[in-house]
Amino acid sequence: MKKILIVLCTLMFGSLCFAAEINKIADDAEQVAPLLNGQMLPDVVVSDLDGNSIKLKELVKNKPTVFIFYRGGWCPYCSAQLAGLRDVEKQIVDLGYQIVAISPDSPERLKEQALKSEFAVTLLSDNKFEASSAFGIGFFLPDNLAARYKDKMGVEFASIDGTSKVALPVPAVYVADSEGVIHFQYVNPNFRVRVEPELLLQATKILDLANQS
Repeated sequence: MKKILIVLCTLMFGSLCFAAEINKIADDAEQVAPLLNGQMLPDVVVSDLDGNSIKLKELVKNKPTVFIFYRGGWCPYCSAQLAGLRDVEKQIVDLGYQIVAISPDSPERLKEQALKSEFAVTLLSDNKFEASSAFGIGFFLPDNLAARYKDKMGVEFASIDGTSKVALPVPAVYVADSEGVIHFQYVNPNFRVRVEPELLLQATKILDLANQS
């Protein structure tokens, strides 16, 4: 537990290494410039499973929110991350949070994921790449890598500037209060490394205690 709290404090208060230009799609995952703790959620629109527009700022007015940005249902690391949330989901929800998972997958693909899985989180589509770009976690894929992903996995990517470029989000987790202020963020360019469910739970617990004081 002590180790978790030390890591948590480092993530919450020491994330200055990403303090670069915001709202820019990076040339690669190592150059992303994510939103930081203390900043406001961007005023962007995503889509639900039926294609209806959802404003993130309106969404968080209902309750504090855990946002999970993932690469898509085709990504086994993303599927494992979402599956791992089942261990802590009820505790996070009981603290008053809602959990929202956002990917570039189309609403149609998200609907298929929802039917095939037992994920209780709310799945939203960022297929126009507005949210990933505004959060500063988007990056362009090299053409050869994008082609390989498409050929082997049938992956649909967010298209930037027509069909000339494709982009993905760096996997990220944000926790924001009902006013849209970011209190916790975890962003790792290494898509194989994800925030541990227990760490996320501890983050929500600490923020809940802070709100009660």
